Amino acid sequence: MEAFITDGLPVKQWYCSALQSDGQTSFANAESADAFKDILEKSTIAWVDFRTDEYQSDVKYAANQLGFSDALISSFNTGPRNLYEDLTTELGIKLPSIQIKLDEDPIVFEHTTLVLIREGLILTIHPVEVDRRYSRLRRYFVPVLRKIATAQTRLDKLALLLMRIIETNNDRNFEHLREIEGHGDTLNRNLMDPKTPRNLLGPQIYNMKHGLIIYLDALWGSIDVIRDLRYGDADLITDDEKILERMAILAEDVNHQISLAEHLSDVLASGLEVLQTIYNNQLQVLNNRLALIVAYLTVIGTALLVPNTLATILGNSAFAMSSKDVPWYLILLVSSTILATLFTFWLVNRAGLLPKKVD
Repeated sequence: MEAFITDGLPVKQWYCSALQSDGQTSFANAESADAFKDILEKSTIAWVDFRTDEYQSDVKYAANQLGFSDALISSFNTGPRNLYEDLTTELGIKLPSIQIKLDEDPIVFEHTTLVLIREGLILTIHPVEVDRRYSRLRRYFVPVLRKIATAQTRLDKLALLLMRIIETNNDRNFEHLREIEGHGDTLNRNLMDPKTPRNLLGPQIYNMKHGLIIYLDALWGSIDVIRDLRYGDADLITDDEKILERMAILAEDVNHQISLAEHLSDVLASGLEVLQTIYNNQLQVLNNRLALIVAYLTVIGTALLVPNTLATILGNSAFAMSSKDVPWYLILLVSSTILATLFTFWLVNRAGLLPKKVD
C-alpha cells in the first residue's frame, strides 16, 4: 500500500487522473474529493479511484462526493448477483476482485470493486485489500490516457478507459489462479508421499476445491458484467464495433481463465478419487489381516477343544484310569491335537478364510 496510512486511523485515499481538452494530462492524490473539482471541470475524461478500509459504509459517501445518485447505489443492494445497473445518464457495475491469503492452505476472498460511470468520468471504489492491482494502473495511467486521447469521441474514450480498468482487474485475478495452481502442485507432491498423514490430505483438498469455487464464481460474475456492457446497449457505452470487439476479447480471456480453473478442479477431483482408493486399499489390508487372525484363532481354538474334550471324558471316574494308562493317554491327547489342528487348518483353508497374500 502507498501513503496516507497511519496507525489506528481509517485508510481513505483519493486518486484522480484526467485528460484535458488540450491533450494535457493531470493527476493528483488527496484525502478528499474536493481537491479534484478544478481538474474534473476542465477534463474531457477522468478516472477517480477511492480506496478505503471501511468499504461498506463509504460506498454511498464516495459516490455522493462525485455527484452519483443514491438510486444508483441503492440498486446494488437488492442482491449479491446484481452486478450491472443502467440509469441512462449514469451506469454502475460490480467487478469481482479476488485476493488470496497463502498460509498452509490458500484462503480465497472475493471482494468487490464498484465502478460508477457518467459522461466523461469513471469512479472506482474498492477496499484497500485489492489496492495492488490499481496502484500499478495509477502509476502508468498518464501514458494510458495519452493512448486513449487518440479515440474519436468522448464515449469511445470512456469505453477504452473502462476496458483498461476491467482488464487490470481480470489480469490480477488470473495471477491468483497461478498461486492456487502452485499450491495444487505442492498438494500433488504430498499425495505421492506415502509418509504424508492421510487425515491431513482430505482437508487440504477440500480447501483447494472451496477456493476454486469462490474463484470460479468471481470469474462468472466478470463474464456477466462484460456481456452486459457488450450487449446492454447503454447510452454511456460506445457503438463503435471495433471497440466493442475488444470488449468481446476481454470476455474470451476470462473464459480461458474459467477453463483453466475448471481443469484444475478436475485434477483435484482426481486427487480425491486417488485418496479414496488409498483409504479403500488400507481398509482392505486391515480386513485381510483381521480375517487371517480370526482364521488362526479358529484353528488354535479347535485344536485345543478336541484334546480338552477327550481329557474331560477320560478323566471321569467311570473309566477308572490308573498310572499304567498314562502312556497311551498322552499319545491320544498329542495325536488328537495334531489331527484336529491339521483338519481344522485344511477346512479353514478350503473355505477360503485364509488370505493367500497379505500386503
